[in-house]
Amino acid sequence: MIFDVKMGENFRRKARLVADGHKTDSPATITYSSVVSRDSVRIALTIAALNDLKVLACDILNAYLTAPYREKFWCTAGPEFGSDRGKTIIVVRALYGLKSSGAAFLAEHLSDIGFAPTLADADVWMRPAIREDGFKYWEYVLCYVNDLLGISDDPIRIMKSIQSKFTLLFIH
Repeated sequence: MIFDVKMGENFRRKARLVADGHKTDSPATITYSSVVSRDSVRIALTIAALNDLKVLACDILNAYLTAPYREKFWCTAGPEFGSDRGKTIIVVRALYGLKSSGAAFLAEHLSDIGFAPTLADADVWMRPAIREDGFKYWEYVLCYVNDLLGISDDPIRIMKSIQSKFTLLFIH
């Protein structure tokens, strides 16, 4: 267990169950948390300005607590589990410290709602869209770990479809 005090959040106390990810082999698939590049953000904001698209930023709250873990992972319960200490437990939610936790929680849902990662930056997701006036364009979701930037004629619609799976904090 890792205990922390969040200085920027009125000294809120947090505790996290953390895996010893530094002791595990890297999985063969996508592994690390999504971190969109600065250049990709600049290009996406330029596209938004040129196509008169709106931009909306959101934070996925407790991302790791809600993320199902795709791989088989088990461990032995430590003293923090009280009377269950020493029992074998199966991990069903992503843990801080596992190499695939950050990448796992959002990619599957974005694919399910029609987005695909771009070839230039796997943390920029896109899908085709059509405005009411018939104008064809691309909608984008840019991912920086659990922070999202939606770019669309109607970015609230995108975020609401993401919100069907995750709790979002809209940033105004």
